[in-house]
Amino acid sequence: MELVYQLMMGVSLAACAGFRAYLPLFIMGIMARTSHLQLNPSMQFLTSDGMLIVFGAASILEFCGDKIIAVDHFLDAIGSVARPVAGTLLVSSMITKTDPQTSLLLGMIAGGGTALTMHGGKAVVRAKATMLAPLHGGTGNAALSITEDFMAAFGILLSFLYPVIAFFGAMILMIIAAGMIYLAYQTGRKFFGLLFGGRDSNDRRLVDTPDLTTAL
Repeated sequence: MELVYQLMMGVSLAACAGFRAYLPLFIMGIMARTSHLQLNPSMQFLTSDGMLIVFGAASILEFCGDKIIAVDHFLDAIGSVARPVAGTLLVSSMITKTDPQTSLLLGMIAGGGTALTMHGGKAVVRAKATMLAPLHGGTGNAALSITEDFMAAFGILLSFLYPVIAFFGAMILMIIAAGMIYLAYQTGRKFFGLLFGGRDSNDRRLVDTPDLTTAL
């Protein structure tokens, strides 16, 4: 039962990492450093001074840069790697009663997958906002970023206080994110199908149409 509880907390934090890669790691490190949280012994390095400085500085840079259009997409490109890694570390750190290999494997599956899914949904929304930039001048991207800041901060707090509630909330957000990724994939597939396949289908239709004059 304790493992399930720890997984719920870790997955909830990994979902927050899908919005902000470094803030959950920074908060987790601070809580573990002040003895408010127990981590897997193999992950104690995350509480070192150097790691906390890196996570804190990266959190500030991510917070500021994500408000600027174009910079936010650059950060999302980096986040395609950084956020799944953060999710993996978060879940692995929460699992305290298993060996390092098992905790890392569970972290990759549960944490990395969760963070990557949330990141994908976030990137889809941000891309749509950028397409509308001529209408809002970049303020739409900044507004989305502030919303993500709030969701990440609230999610981290909820993960530590009420991990079961946070877990089910994260599952709902994951389903929504997965649906958005799927719709974006289908839209892109149709677009490229019309762009590159339209001529081929027309030519195929002409070839397949029987010559009535010849038949007569």
